[in-house]
Amino acid sequence: MEIYINGEVRQVTPGISVAQLLAGLDCAGRRVAVEVNRDIVPRSGYESRVVNPGDHVEIVHAIGGG
Repeated sequence: MEIYINGEVRQVTPGISVAQLLAGLDCAGRRVAVEVNRDIVPRSGYESRVVNPGDHVEIVHAIGGG
């Protein structure tokens, strides 16, 4: 199925969860914020939140500094 990740069209497996998506993008375990269709997905919801065709997913990497 087709979704948008950070503005780019990507093909992913139907029924994929946010957690599986992050693992496939090598982002699992990293400090990221995820938004699906402008709704922030809490880390506790990564396993249960399923991505649907046409969804817009934004993944922002946390960067430390000072």
